[in-house]
Amino acid sequence: MLFHVRMDVNLPPGMPADVANEIKSREKAYSQELQRSGKWRHIWHLAGKYANFSIFDVESNAELHDILTALPLFAYMKISVTPLCRHPSSVRDDNA
Repeated sequence: MLFHVRMDVNLPPGMPADVANEIKSREKAYSQELQRSGKWRHIWHLAGKYANFSIFDVESNAELHDILTALPLFAYMKISVTPLCRHPSSVRDDNA
């Protein structure tokens, strides 16, 4: 199942830089692990924002929920999820 996910991050203004950097480091490692596994298919930074658009390829809504709630930055994110399905006019045979 493919999902389009927008994640907007809002760290508290008073968060110490060392704490923020540690959380971001764990977030990067976890997201790259998911990318290598194929579950996090694409990620794009939104220019001028601390936000991204991502495409996830997972087995179920529950799996996506588990992945997103395990993100180290989850507590500081506003997340919106849109399920995707193949368009009948697509010229591609896969989900690339």
